[in-house]
Amino acid sequence: MNYKAKYSNLFKEGKIRKQTIKNRIVVTPVGLTYADSNGQAGLRLIRYLEERAKGGAGIVMPGIVLVDSKTGKINANELCLENQAQSMSFAHLARAIHKYDAKLFLQLYHPGKCTVSGNLNGEKPWSASEVPTADGKRTKAMSKKDIEYLIEKFVQSAKLAETAGVDGVEIHAAHGYLLNQFLSPLYNHRSDEYGGSIENRARIVVEIYEAIRKVVSKDFVVGIRISVDEFVEGGNTLEDGLAFAKIWDEMGVDYMNVNCGLQESSQFNREPPCYPQGWKKHLSKSVKEAVSCPIIAVNTIKKPDFADSLIGEGVCDFAGLSRGHLADPYWTKKITQGKEDQIRICISCLNCMDTFIQGIPPTCTVNPRLGREIEFSQIQKNGRGRTVVVIGGGPGGMEAAMVLAERKFRVVLFEQKAELGGQLNYAEKPPKKEKIRWLKEGMIAQLKSLGVEVRLNTKADIEAVKKLKPLGVFLCSGAQPVKPETIDGIDRKNVYTVPEVLSGAVDLRKKQVIVAGAGQAGLETASFLADQGCHVKIIEQESEIGKGVFKQCLNEELKELKAADAEIYPDCTLRSIEETYIMVSCEGQADKKMEAEAVVMSLGVKGDPKAAEEFKSHFTHVRIVGDALKSGRIVDAITDGFTKAWVFDEE
Repeated sequence: MNYKAKYSNLFKEGKIRKQTIKNRIVVTPVGLTYADSNGQAGLRLIRYLEERAKGGAGIVMPGIVLVDSKTGKINANELCLENQAQSMSFAHLARAIHKYDAKLFLQLYHPGKCTVSGNLNGEKPWSASEVPTADGKRTKAMSKKDIEYLIEKFVQSAKLAETAGVDGVEIHAAHGYLLNQFLSPLYNHRSDEYGGSIENRARIVVEIYEAIRKVVSKDFVVGIRISVDEFVEGGNTLEDGLAFAKIWDEMGVDYMNVNCGLQESSQFNREPPCYPQGWKKHLSKSVKEAVSCPIIAVNTIKKPDFADSLIGEGVCDFAGLSRGHLADPYWTKKITQGKEDQIRICISCLNCMDTFIQGIPPTCTVNPRLGREIEFSQIQKNGRGRTVVVIGGGPGGMEAAMVLAERKFRVVLFEQKAELGGQLNYAEKPPKKEKIRWLKEGMIAQLKSLGVEVRLNTKADIEAVKKLKPLGVFLCSGAQPVKPETIDGIDRKNVYTVPEVLSGAVDLRKKQVIVAGAGQAGLETASFLADQGCHVKIIEQESEIGKGVFKQCLNEELKELKAADAEIYPDCTLRSIEETYIMVSCEGQADKKMEAEAVVMSLGVKGDPKAAEEFKSHFTHVRIVGDALKSGRIVDAITDGFTKAWVFDEE
């Protein structure tokens, strides 16, 4: 395949200032806690970023880099650039990135009100004005002396970056951080030359840019990231964003990195699954049409043909992928190798943000190696053609089969159904879940390329597996839906499971349906039924709806259900099921009747321990993976399959 012809826009050389960029693909910044606790770019972060440069991107950008830990630290493991020791660590990073002819830009920032006094030795966080902080307290309104100090800190960091061999810096004036707090009327209530008009609110960014430009060389790149529309009532609109963009273009900024939203509207800059590719492309296109400098833009990009089309349509000059590069560091290289069908697609599940917010190193649902690039750097290819059987073609089974095949084992995968995918075949069916299908298709393409022998419509009984004389058996057979026998009427003909509904085995169109269970599967099944014209009621025995679902994803799911007039009843326990109704016990109420033509059980799944014991009694090296061991999400199945296959040994 001539990829340069097929993706001619993506693989044209680009120019930013006087620097030549080998292609138009950018690893845009995403906040990760992979830095050392002293703010340095240590080996873990370097290996994470080097993998993305090795993967072929033209520009690599780490997440936010703090310019002043005294007044703005958010967490213990964030990048800082304030001193010579930190600068030396960035020199190591720059050398790692430059090995692959990629450019390294750093995103310089200060959080302002987005931190808390507990991170600052009790001092108040800074902001343009006195406004609430992340913990509900108040900020300190910055004095002019504070502003001068901040400008010098940005300058100092930029100088240190250039000394370290970094190719450029990006002034972070977006997403509700400190500089955005000066730009936004939501936070800037000043009456001096830094408040009021758009020109005044833009002043601090202009002064930072001009001060940096005076001390760096003529070839050093200085860009700006902007939230061109804040999507909050009373905040900056697209019209305001364009006015700021024009000011910065006129002052000579080298590029703009266009996004949108604040911390309060973060669903617009770290989108849940329901947001399609390119939903916000009108924003970056409007900026591009208004300015002369190059535009980098993120647009919920998942697939290369779509990225290429954005450049062709004049939406941007460079296509930015943040989470897409978390999911697959080799996104670019797979295109150049003619393997774009094997790209591991980001499914927008926000597990990366969920783990980040929990205060643990961010992980990725579809990429078990994220943040563990050192740990999983050297795969042992010691299979020597010996046979390993994988039972079950769900996400855990497919992942295990791929790793074992990479290790040069002969892998035979048994799947008793007609297609691979397991739970993914159900998860892709609710509205706006096409990214799950893309993930499944990519995994199947990888299996095929690795030569895994797949036996569909084949049950893996003991005798069939014995005939292969396997070195080991990976039992990845998933689990079955729970149907509690304690519920009267659970075996009635009008009672169904989530797989029966989502697979199309039953047709409940336009019926009155009760979904028992308001976890992720229950809510998504309810959306599927609502989309089919059903009147849906959801009951949940706990008080919390969507337990374990990341808040942003949950909010969007609930918004869709509300629009479909679905009804949700927390603190309600299903007692019995009749032909035309159910009986429930709700907290603080007498037992009541709910009419229903059908009931869908979404009360979790359970593996088959007897199957595991049976295989263990016949084979020496048996590994139990995913739901077959313990019920969980896609991330649990893929990670479990990957890690157990990586370390598999007959000893």
